[in-house]
Amino acid sequence: MANPPPTPPSLLPPAEVLARTGGRRRFIDSAARYGMAFGGISVIIAILLIFVYLLYVVLPMFAPASVQPAVSYPVAGAGGGETLHLALEEQNELGVRFTRSARVVFFRTEDGSVRDTHQLPLPAGVEVTSFAAADPTLATVALGLSDGRALVVRHRYDVTFPGDERVITPALEYPLGEAPVLVDPEGKPLARLAVQRGEEGVSLAAATADRRLVLTSYQQETSFLDDSVSYERTSVTLPTPSEEPTRVLIDKDQRELYVAGIGRISYFDITDPATPALVQELSVLQGDERIAALEFLAGGISLLIGTSAGKLSQWFPVRDDKGKYSLTHIRDFDAHAAAISAIAGEHNRKGFLAADVSGRLGIYHTTAHRTLLVEPLSGHAVSHVAVSPRANALLAEDTQGDIIFWRIHNEHPEISWSALWGKVWYESHEEPKYTWQSSSASNDFEPKFSLVPISFGTLKAAFYAMMFAIPLAIMGAIFTAHFMSPRMRRVVKPSIEIMEALPTVILGFLAGLWLAPIVEKHLPGIFSLLIILPLAILLAAYGWQRLPGAVRHLVPDGWEGALLIPVVLLIGGLAIAMSPVLEVWFFGGDMRVWLTSTLGVDFDQRNSIVVGIAMGFAVIPTIFSIAEDAIFAVPKHLVIGSLAMGATPWQTLVRVVLLTASPGIFSAVMIGFGRAVGETMIVLMATGNTPIMDMSIFQGMRTLAANIAVEMPESEVNSTHYRVLFLAGLVLFAFTFLVNTAAEIVRQRLRRRYSSL
Repeated sequence: MANPPPTPPSLLPPAEVLARTGGRRRFIDSAARYGMAFGGISVIIAILLIFVYLLYVVLPMFAPASVQPAVSYPVAGAGGGETLHLALEEQNELGVRFTRSARVVFFRTEDGSVRDTHQLPLPAGVEVTSFAAADPTLATVALGLSDGRALVVRHRYDVTFPGDERVITPALEYPLGEAPVLVDPEGKPLARLAVQRGEEGVSLAAATADRRLVLTSYQQETSFLDDSVSYERTSVTLPTPSEEPTRVLIDKDQRELYVAGIGRISYFDITDPATPALVQELSVLQGDERIAALEFLAGGISLLIGTSAGKLSQWFPVRDDKGKYSLTHIRDFDAHAAAISAIAGEHNRKGFLAADVSGRLGIYHTTAHRTLLVEPLSGHAVSHVAVSPRANALLAEDTQGDIIFWRIHNEHPEISWSALWGKVWYESHEEPKYTWQSSSASNDFEPKFSLVPISFGTLKAAFYAMMFAIPLAIMGAIFTAHFMSPRMRRVVKPSIEIMEALPTVILGFLAGLWLAPIVEKHLPGIFSLLIILPLAILLAAYGWQRLPGAVRHLVPDGWEGALLIPVVLLIGGLAIAMSPVLEVWFFGGDMRVWLTSTLGVDFDQRNSIVVGIAMGFAVIPTIFSIAEDAIFAVPKHLVIGSLAMGATPWQTLVRVVLLTASPGIFSAVMIGFGRAVGETMIVLMATGNTPIMDMSIFQGMRTLAANIAVEMPESEVNSTHYRVLFLAGLVLFAFTFLVNTAAEIVRQRLRRRYSSL
């Protein structure tokens, strides 16, 4: 007998149907629940990993400096007499001593053994009375002599690799020849000396034993016939300072001369060596303090002053409104407990080392205004300090004749809270500023890593984009969801949402190369649209309402908005066509010139107007789609009930629909804002990428995202610049997280408040 056919599920009792399908449903429900939980947790973990990686790259910037005492030994070649100068070569393998007896001793830093010794060629019966070192990157020194002459010497290091092993060979050069050159025409001993060497010659300044101040310049001249080199000497006597000179310095570019006394500094302009001029004489100390150390910072713009009271300060010339320069006190650093005995500036960074008579050493950075390290260096007073060209080692000598060699780990001294977020008084600037300028063609460049301008640019770009996008997107969503006919909505909503798929690089390209010139050419017409277009729409609506009912009923309900399309196109075309006429009537034929000459407002072709329009179009689909869904999802019984109670459609919209949909509308705005903050390609191509802090709609900006995109490819991996760019990404990440978190909190409160409607 054949088995009976199975009973269809529709004829089974409910209990049996549930028994058959319950296991499968439970499995599907469990799989969906755990799958969604796994996906959500994975997203959270991915975000946390991104955050952790950003911190991993950023945190080393804030690590303190550290030193590693390597070795200490008696002065190498002690028979050479008193040390006048110490220096290190780039690889930290060799050091050099210049001595009072005109000997040059090259020694190995690891054990102090002498590598080579040179006796400088001094005339018979002449003694060394002073010593000077040029900018440390030039490795040039000068010995002032008792007959009014000076010997200029350069130490260099030749690197070879015989048998694949590095060998460093020290040598000496004489830029002005082996014979000493005349500095003081009267032949008096040179008590104080300064030297600086450039491509065009050498400048020497000296305070003589009879308290005269002499400036001598040797300008290089090359013969066109045999390429021989000669030097033309110029010597002038400068005004005598009010205090006896104790230190003399010439800047790297041979434009400025500083003469220091006990507590006063005379500042001379020596741009023309034949006619130097005294610019300023001022007191830099107070009370009984005296200048104990005076050196240039890298680049030769800033002076570092150490005092007998252990104070350290930075000074540099500042130009006033009349173009006159004056030496200005910029900042102070943490003071030592004892008098400063030696200062050494880093070769290629704005950092320096300072030692005192108690044997303590401090490492500082000027731009960051940061004390990186203070450590005991010796049990005795430190007389000389030298820092290596890479700033990763130091060489010092104390008053007991011991040489100390230390390793330094100080990778990112430029970074501090004040350098990133505060106003900084940079060299050659008239006042403290927020500035981002990460690179330059000069080795003496002072990096400017303020995140304030690019953070400001990020908010500025987002602000103008939202100013453009929010009214259009929200009003469009209200009309589409509440007033538009279903058939028209089925066309309009997908059309706007599909705009979100348009690549932002295309929008940026069009904004930079097409929209920006149009805005610049028709600026009066663009601004007239802000007035004419709303009035035209209101007049069109009023005229429509005044038409007979028979005419208005020809257009089905919900299609009225389509009638505004020709109005908008007509008014827009009319405003653009009238732009040249308006420009002639009101702005003398050129609105850009009028803005600059009359209002003092600069005009940049790629400005906030262009960014607001272009990025607004990128943000509108996001805001519109979410807001429209929120408004359309308002329960129909609320709308019908309101209308049944006698409320008009507008009253229902304002008092019921918008309140109920407010959490969704707020979410739409905040998501759109986050989209605008993180936008890269549009602001990269349409802003001009100028990191300035100006809220003017006629100026561009640079955003965090665009800055990362522009500079990351050219930054050196693990450099300060590289890590600061990651810090910018971390700031953007944190800002977006905080905004989204705040938005979610507000949204939940709005939902709880209006959920009972």
